[in-house]
Amino acid sequence: MQALILAGGEGTRLRPLTSTVPKPVVPLVDRPFIAFMLDWLRTHGVEDIVISCGHMASGVRNVLGDGSAFGVQLRYVEEPTPLGTGGALKYAEALLDDRFFMLNGDVLTDLDLSAQLAQHERTGAAATLALTPVEDPTNYGLVRTDGDGAVTEFVEKPSYDQIDTRNISAGAYVLERSVLDLLEADQPASIERDVFPQLVGNGLYGCVSENYWLDIGTPERYLEATWDILEGTVGTAFAERAGDGYLVVEQSVESEGRIIPSALVESGCRIADGARVGGRVVLESGVMVGPQTVIERSVVMRGAEIGANCTLSGCIIGGGARIGDNTHISGLSVLGEGVTVGADNVLANGARLFPGVELPDGAIRF
Repeated sequence: MQALILAGGEGTRLRPLTSTVPKPVVPLVDRPFIAFMLDWLRTHGVEDIVISCGHMASGVRNVLGDGSAFGVQLRYVEEPTPLGTGGALKYAEALLDDRFFMLNGDVLTDLDLSAQLAQHERTGAAATLALTPVEDPTNYGLVRTDGDGAVTEFVEKPSYDQIDTRNISAGAYVLERSVLDLLEADQPASIERDVFPQLVGNGLYGCVSENYWLDIGTPERYLEATWDILEGTVGTAFAERAGDGYLVVEQSVESEGRIIPSALVESGCRIADGARVGGRVVLESGVMVGPQTVIERSVVMRGAEIGANCTLSGCIIGGGARIGDNTHISGLSVLGEGVTVGADNVLANGARLFPGVELPDGAIRF
């Protein structure tokens, strides 16, 4: 089997993380985000993968290369202009087999693709959508099915009185090549809105799974995904690496403080006396943590420096950022690459500082 991953979005909701790094290769725990998807595909025997790129495409190719480092074969197509999910599918047509998976590139999941493919073959479907139940489907689109799994109706952003199922599309499809005949070349289109409704009653099925599924599109969900990976809630290679202790401290880490699971502390990090790191923390390589500083429920990216007596809670700190002494950052705040925040600042309530911003000492108490 083959897969097409749609990875052309700009990741606007994750800015400033995506201001300098393409969303598919934003670091997530111990690897580029999309590498989790590559691992997931490989476990289901999918090694021929086409990535549809758009925004900052060269950055994606530079990180992932030909895929050999991830045990797969990668090929790329680059949309000249954004064409939507359907348009991107049609644009990749020349590289696609008679049957293939099509995947939304910003989802973390361990859905059973093999079971989905088996159902697709059993029903003789033209397209089979992975469906997942969510607690509150009002922000999504409901997918109604009959007893045989055939899709009967889509309900976009349903009101509460319309909720008779909690199944939504999980962004993973098995498609026959014939589906591409419903799309026009070089024309923007949505496969969800323009193609799938045409297939209702004509070979469109849903395959329900209650496995882990999360759309990583916001800082809140990015952190949720980080914690779920650290704690093994979703099946990943990192869970095997961390084991039952939910803790990985790499070689050449110097720590005079405390490291509390769940956590990943990468090589070259230095944690000063009296500092506490964890739980639910990732420190990427080369991070410096000052004395008496507390970091919890946060991600601190490569080479960042955190001063003394700081508190970081529920935040994301970009690579190379510098945080002065006695500064407190919380509440889903996100600092971009290379940001400098002086001493005695307070950032909270979703504050976002874009790459290169510099705040002097005592400049803000947000």
